[in-house]
Amino acid sequence: MERRADAVVLGLGPGGEEVAGRLAEAGLDVIGIDHRLVGGECPYWGCVPSKMMARAANLLAETRRVPGMAGTSTVTPDWAPVARRIREEATDNWDDRVAVERFERKGGHFVRGTGRVTAPNSISVGDDVFTATQALVIATGTEAVVPPIPGLRDAAYWINRQAIETEVVPDSLVVLGGGAIGLELAQVFARFGSRVAIVEAMERLLPLEEPESSALIAPILEREGITVRTGVAAASVAATADAITITLADGSTVSGERLLVATGRRADLKGLGVAAAGIDDGARWIRVDGHMRAAPGVWSVGDVTGEGVFTHVAVYQAGFAVADILGQKLETGAEYRGLPRVTFTDPEIGAAGLTEAQARDRGISVRTGLAQVPTSTRGWIHKAGNEGFIKLVEDADRGILVGATSAGPVGGEVLSMLTLAVHAQIPVATLRTMIYAYPTFHRGVIDALRELP
Repeated sequence: MERRADAVVLGLGPGGEEVAGRLAEAGLDVIGIDHRLVGGECPYWGCVPSKMMARAANLLAETRRVPGMAGTSTVTPDWAPVARRIREEATDNWDDRVAVERFERKGGHFVRGTGRVTAPNSISVGDDVFTATQALVIATGTEAVVPPIPGLRDAAYWINRQAIETEVVPDSLVVLGGGAIGLELAQVFARFGSRVAIVEAMERLLPLEEPESSALIAPILEREGITVRTGVAAASVAATADAITITLADGSTVSGERLLVATGRRADLKGLGVAAAGIDDGARWIRVDGHMRAAPGVWSVGDVTGEGVFTHVAVYQAGFAVADILGQKLETGAEYRGLPRVTFTDPEIGAAGLTEAQARDRGISVRTGLAQVPTSTRGWIHKAGNEGFIKLVEDADRGILVGATSAGPVGGEVLSMLTLAVHAQIPVATLRTMIYAYPTFHRGVIDALRELP
């Protein structure tokens, strides 16, 4: 069977759902295709439930900080309300009926199935072909990377999905990967009583962020009882009925009841058949221009474009794709110079734009300013759990920030003003003349500005 429509959207994660819904609201005949849940990874196995877990874990940590500050306290962790909240409030027990109906109320047509590009403007789902007469949109996201470690595929490992779905906290957990997902989940399970070990092959945790971020978070995790192994790769995995054991490249071992693989995400362009639409399937990501055009009549948004594997990027890109498909003229295309990202550990680690190393690699004349949160007035007031810093990366020749990191109790929130500064290329001289509310965490930006030589 062939079904023709104005627009066919393959993948209804945050970006694809946004594109499909807005095009349908604009009056186009839209078909949305996905073999999984409408809304994608974020509401069901990513951003939302994982931050519910972090919120619960942080409440435990705050309660433990009461002694010496406000009296005495004891707390007994209980995972049951966390698991229940994830099922009842976040995921509807992993049922996307509400999301599907929302799309259909806008006039869209939903198809459940695995789609593959089979022509420049067509998607095949089994024996059915869906042809776009105006726009084909690819928004298929990414899948968790499972590295080719001997024995790993024979072990009953977790990825983020099983970690989110669990109704029981394991007695012990090994986390393979020291990036944002790995650290967030490691800290959550440790605070709920699991013995946790993190293994990261690179020399430090959060290897894509500033070294100061790694230096901040590693000892905090270790103080919470988490074993941190960096600079050594996993060589093999062996599973028994009682434990999963990882042998590292130096011959040492770490074992746990569960193994969480958090080693990144990837797109399978060959499996998607994107070559049929004139897109390079040998590339790591689908390359798009500022209006999300990937090929004539084809647009792409979200993780599959490689422009930051974040929900906020996917939804941001969706706006440009929708405008272009509808023939609306925008003054500019997508711009990523101030792209924000937050690791929701405690403390939160937020960053926008370039790291110092990235800026230097681009030949930028760099100046940096660094201020510690505990030395600020708000940090001193906050006291227990006040670790953090603000780092500014300035292009000295142009007098603007090209990057910034805000780590601390509300690092992701303080980041907002720094994201604006980087994105809008606000002169550092202007930032120096601003009035910063006292006593706030964001006032620490003044301290970091003073440290710019």
